[in-house]
Amino acid sequence: VVTLSLLMYPVLRSLALQLHSAITGSYVSGTHSIAFINCLNEQIAKDIARAIMDKKLAAYVNIMPKSSALYFWKGELEESTEILLIVKTRTSKIGELSNYVRSIHPFEIPEIISLPIDQGNPLYLKWIEENVPRD
Repeated sequence: VVTLSLLMYPVLRSLALQLHSAITGSYVSGTHSIAFINCLNEQIAKDIARAIMDKKLAAYVNIMPKSSALYFWKGELEESTEILLIVKTRTSKIGELSNYVRSIHPFEIPEIISLPIDQGNPLYLKWIEENVPRD
């Protein structure tokens, strides 16, 4: 029973958040998230962004210009330029988004990091909700 309860927690939390939001009309912190995904170049970034949008895994994707990056890879310090995707979506879609991006991304270990949205313009957050289908 405890194991089943733990496995159901994300589903139960999602339903509770939806109910709270519907009753109060207020935004529940963490309902939406921003994901950061680094790409090797602009073409790959555009291809991944379009694929994310085609699958309706996000409402909005920014493609940020080149930035310099320093990182350790296989024990060596590397330096490169990368393009950053900033993805706005439902928190409930982060797992699916991450799995999908890993399946199409050319990096062996793509950077996919998400942060919950605490607060924001209520109309914008509602717009995200309207453009990313529920699970």
